[in-house]
Amino acid sequence: MPFSALGLSAELLRAVAAQGYTQPTPIQLQAIPAVLARRDILAGAQTGTGKTAAFTLPMLHLLSQSSTRQRLPRALVLTPTRELAAQVGESVRTYGQHLPLRAMQIFGGVGMGPQVDQLRRGVDIVVATPGRLLDHLGQGNLDLSSIEFLVLDEADRMLDMGFIHDIRRVIKLLPQRRQNLMFSATYSREIEQLATGLLQDPQRIEVARRNTAAELVAQLVHPVAQARKRELLSHLILTGDWQQVLVFTRTKHGANRLAQQLERDGIAAAAIHGNKSQSARTRALADFKRGAVRTLVATDIAARGLDIDRLPHVVNFELPNVPEDYVHRIGRTGRAGSDGTAVSLVSADERGLLAGIERVLGRRIDRELVRGFEDIDARPATPAGPESGERRPRPAQPRHHPHPRPRSDAREHGPRDGAPRPGGRGHASANNGNRRRPAF
Repeated sequence: MPFSALGLSAELLRAVAAQGYTQPTPIQLQAIPAVLARRDILAGAQTGTGKTAAFTLPMLHLLSQSSTRQRLPRALVLTPTRELAAQVGESVRTYGQHLPLRAMQIFGGVGMGPQVDQLRRGVDIVVATPGRLLDHLGQGNLDLSSIEFLVLDEADRMLDMGFIHDIRRVIKLLPQRRQNLMFSATYSREIEQLATGLLQDPQRIEVARRNTAAELVAQLVHPVAQARKRELLSHLILTGDWQQVLVFTRTKHGANRLAQQLERDGIAAAAIHGNKSQSARTRALADFKRGAVRTLVATDIAARGLDIDRLPHVVNFELPNVPEDYVHRIGRTGRAGSDGTAVSLVSADERGLLAGIERVLGRRIDRELVRGFEDIDARPATPAGPESGERRPRPAQPRHHPHPRPRSDAREHGPRDGAPRPGGRGHASANNGNRRRPAF
């Protein structure tokens, strides 16, 4: 079914066509008619499936059908991170470019003055992170009494980051009569409880199995000694001629150190994490997208806030402590029709974390030793060193414990987040016949 059959306005169809899209993704095919029918929805889909356009397009359509002279916000989109807020805001502007609607982003890490000025001029759609939004509400800069649409994007991530109390504070300030749209990549008891209290007779939409990795992502584990991880990573990038690699670490300090080590190996790299200023994070991402930086080293703040077309490789330099975060990390590749490769460098002390991830996936991830890197630790490895400031990872825990909300808040945009590319999965080039099956 083409976009033209979904009931969207001519202005929106023109904007979609300008981006080169004619066929909606499965989540868009189900969500757009439901939103246009004024239904609350609870949608679950893997990253890279076009969720942002699934709520942006019908929301813009409905807002444009009713005119109002007031310039109070009529739609509120809450996101967990700055990067995601920026990218959702970009989607709103892209698809609403032919409509008389104003949109803005509100997030931390930047001055409040320009945001206050924009609010005073009037705005129809606000895309915000919870912390900075509450700052504006507390100072009387924002009035939510006219909100018609509430969208919770990446609701599970917001709960993980400890935003549940902030979300409830915001909801109390909204009109009772409104349309609620809730999107989550994974489900948990907390998500179900939030949905029960927020949504009215919702239509449930799910286009992928719960807590599973994207189908087009080839997953591989390279067992390796902790002390040789960086050496192996450089080897894979250089011998495989990987031109664009997103690498995940657990800590901010670890991300900085690894980026510096890769630079010494002759691999252009940059780090992105919560201690970086917003301008530095934006610049690093822009350099990565345009190819000036070959490797972007990130903490989990980037796991669900980055929209990178045709990203071929994701590497877990360290496995996440929460198994479901693995799904979000590798979801940066294999997006909306493109394939990709997710490689995990696993030391002996991470075997418990790997087992937890495989339980969530419901299957075993293939292991391959790389020739020259077979010296796997027989005993659990010690931490990287006193200078790293890193703690030994704890066994994987269920997601029922809250995480503290960071002081400053962070995707997809467009109906499809990546276009098909030639050349297959891209990882085979690094094989070179140098791999054999590991003992464990």
